[in-house]
Amino acid sequence: MKILVAGGAGYVGSVLVPKLLERGHKVNVVDLLWFGNYLPKNVKILEKNIIDLHEKDLEGYDQVIFIAGLSNDPMAEYSPSRNFVENGSVPAYLAYIAKRSGVKRFIYASSCSIYGFTVNDSYDETMPTVSNYPYGISKLQGEFASMQMRDENFSVISLRQGTISGYSPRMRFDLIVNTMFRSAVSTGEIIVNNPAIWRPILAIQDAVSGYVRAVEANDNLSGIFNIASGNFTVGEVADYVKAAVKKYLDINTKITTNHIQDYRNYKVNIQKIMDLLSYKPINNIESIVKELADHLESFKDFEDDSYYNINTFKKILSDN
Repeated sequence: MKILVAGGAGYVGSVLVPKLLERGHKVNVVDLLWFGNYLPKNVKILEKNIIDLHEKDLEGYDQVIFIAGLSNDPMAEYSPSRNFVENGSVPAYLAYIAKRSGVKRFIYASSCSIYGFTVNDSYDETMPTVSNYPYGISKLQGEFASMQMRDENFSVISLRQGTISGYSPRMRFDLIVNTMFRSAVSTGEIIVNNPAIWRPILAIQDAVSGYVRAVEANDNLSGIFNIASGNFTVGEVADYVKAAVKKYLDINTKITTNHIQDYRNYKVNIQKIMDLLSYKPINNIESIVKELADHLESFKDFEDDSYYNINTFKKILSDN
């Protein structure tokens, strides 16, 4: 199968693309390489803005995966206008030209952040989406526009992802488990701003497994799917990180707890993706930390701007 991965040189793409190649798919990438290139040398990369693509650029592809756009709340809040273009309009345009060019499936990277504040209910895909923040709103816009184009000849799958963490060759330390790991290793302290709020955590290896299941699903399957490795309170995540850092690196860590209000609180039900895509998460907080610990020697200075998307984003906007 021939697949185009939009944003494929990023954090998730740098793990996903090699996995798709390993499974025998032919994979090309379109990416502006904001964060560098850590992909295998044989991967063809079109260094181009997605909005500048044309139908002819997508001819011959069986599937298109959209994992591009702005990746978190800090980037979205720093430039709301750019956020709504990259996360709302761009995937809508890409899905539109993909369908017109004969692509059979479009896979969209959505986010569980679209649920906003859910108190303590576990939300499935039928529940209301009430995010009031630029990032969550824009991800819902991109999902809605993409899903409108599905029909019997064009499958659209949207994966509403939990907060991804874990090791990637294109490393990030601005994600919850990765951030706590960095703090534990570099300062011996994990700071928790609100231990009671819930987050669905998604190990990057489980995320990649979800994309593989979507790529290899029956041709006529479309739908919206929550995807996570598990639901945890932030305080619980800190406890697991502390224990795993001690176990795998023999580093003692203290946890400092604040009680700062956070209006983003959600946990999700993943039964639908388990039933329809045979997705089975196999990772947890400990396995994520073990993976990070195993690659500790490959990290540069933890303060390097390349590990933090907002820092790179600010520099790009400033340079432009």
